[in-house]
Amino acid sequence: MAKSKAERQKLALVTGSTSGIGKAIAFSLARQGFSLITNGRRGKEKVRDIINKIEELNGRKDSCLYIRGDISKETVRARIVNTINETYGHLNILVNNAGIATQGRKDILELRQGDILKVLGVNLVGPFLLTSALSGLMCDSEETNYIINISSISAYTASTNRADYCLSKAGMSMMTRLFAARLAKHNVRVFEIRPGIIHTDMTKAVHERYDRLINDGLLPISRWGEPEDIASVVVSISKGYYSYSTGEVINIDGGFHLRRL
Repeated sequence: MAKSKAERQKLALVTGSTSGIGKAIAFSLARQGFSLITNGRRGKEKVRDIINKIEELNGRKDSCLYIRGDISKETVRARIVNTINETYGHLNILVNNAGIATQGRKDILELRQGDILKVLGVNLVGPFLLTSALSGLMCDSEETNYIINISSISAYTASTNRADYCLSKAGMSMMTRLFAARLAKHNVRVFEIRPGIIHTDMTKAVHERYDRLINDGLLPISRWGEPEDIASVVVSISKGYYSYSTGEVINIDGGFHLRRL
């Protein structure tokens, strides 16, 4: 049964929140007093420490609910939507963070349908349909609610051996614009955060290569990004610092997006 308005806690859903950027975002929102719905593909027993940490940071024992599953699956999205509807009846922050990397890098001329559908499903189709399904809960609230899409510099940077990933993130950029335009009149603001080279499990395989590129001057701010760099921006959005903005792209990339001669 949905809680009454007086009983409501601020509620955030962060997909893909059991590691890396998503985990940092969940921890940071918990510090701000948000109850969290977390999501990932691991069993609950394997993420118990994360749930406990969120509840410790929030200060309430019942402040974190974990929903296991791959958001590219319709059944998983339905379970998330139904749980939020039945247990809370509202949603203040949706962070579309879940994503997977290219599954074995192939030249763009060698890609086949099976190579790209999984990445597009998790990184774009799943977030799009989940956002569409949850938008009704976020509309016409007395307070402003926020949708935050975690994309990538790959939204505009061509990597011909990661075409599936680049396409998914470019699509998320348009998804941000579409929902921003549609939901603005309902007091929902939509933002896109574009991380650059961030220390996560996803970048472990290319760590040495990016070390060399950074040392050779790739970035104006000459260091790796950390998940907490992304989380701090999510917190600033959640605090309403950008109330007269929507559809905005925020680059958290060490200045990678700057064109330099």
